[in-house]
Amino acid sequence: MSQNLIQFQHGLSWPQFQALYGTEAQCEAAVVAARWPHGWRCAHCGCMRFFHTRNGPGRLLWECLVCGYQSSSIAGTVMEHTHLPLRQWFVAMYLLTQNKNAISALALSRQIGVSYKTAWLLKHKLMQTMLLRDERHLLQGRVEIDDAYLGGERAGHINGGRKPMNKTAFVAAVQSTADGRPLYMRLTPVADFNNADMIDWARRYVAPGCHVVSDGTRAFAQVRRVGAQHEVHVTGGGRRGCSAVQLHWVNTLLGNLKTSLAGTLHAFDHARYGARYLAEFAYCFNRRFDMPAMIPRLLHAVAITQPLPLRVLRLSEVGT
Repeated sequence: MSQNLIQFQHGLSWPQFQALYGTEAQCEAAVVAARWPHGWRCAHCGCMRFFHTRNGPGRLLWECLVCGYQSSSIAGTVMEHTHLPLRQWFVAMYLLTQNKNAISALALSRQIGVSYKTAWLLKHKLMQTMLLRDERHLLQGRVEIDDAYLGGERAGHINGGRKPMNKTAFVAAVQSTADGRPLYMRLTPVADFNNADMIDWARRYVAPGCHVVSDGTRAFAQVRRVGAQHEVHVTGGGRRGCSAVQLHWVNTLLGNLKTSLAGTLHAFDHARYGARYLAEFAYCFNRRFDMPAMIPRLLHAVAITQPLPLRVLRLSEVGT
């Protein structure tokens, strides 16, 4: 059997990571380059003239020569108000993007030497950045979709529509290349698999002219509302449904997702934070073609994403 070149590609090794981001100065320079690729610009007046200063033993500051506004390299970003060295942020980004499976907040706390609460906050800020980064993408071409759930089973408990209690429903969608290979994945929590929720999902994430392939879930027919074609294959449940060739990739990647979550996390609040864990898996999958580039790409997203304080991260994500 021939090797899958994508699966066996060389990622960014630990020695290579150390050479690029091994010191605080290197990490600071990388953040500055990601945030101001064309040079520093004052956020208040737009001036590009500045001088450097420091507030005691704190971070390096840029001070505008015109209005006197001061800012650090992380002010106005996801990293704002952090007490961690930038190098620990970079190690976290490395661990989230270069491992085959995800890393739990507990394992992250041990790897970078911080408390569990600090690691949880750091991981969720990075996962929320991943989620926001992929929000802009519209599914195009041939797309396989399926209904799926996070959470344990409770037989006989139904909450309104098809959604069982104690579970978080989500739509799994896989966009394929011209030769039928998976290109892009989107995993989106929904309140339920009813017509209203599917219309909203289609309007947000499906491009007109898209060719959507699904099983017999009736609500998926609502993709036609946005000008998409809809191909239905009634597969039934169990192993027979998972073996349908028309839905091969969405079923395969759902299996990979469940294996990854089960092997990494003991338990998590999927009702509140499921969207982030799904976004983490999809983000890495969508950028798997160039693993060494994942860190600078994630750094760019971190540098342009607004601050995410704890009170925001604690909010429920259902329906977002």
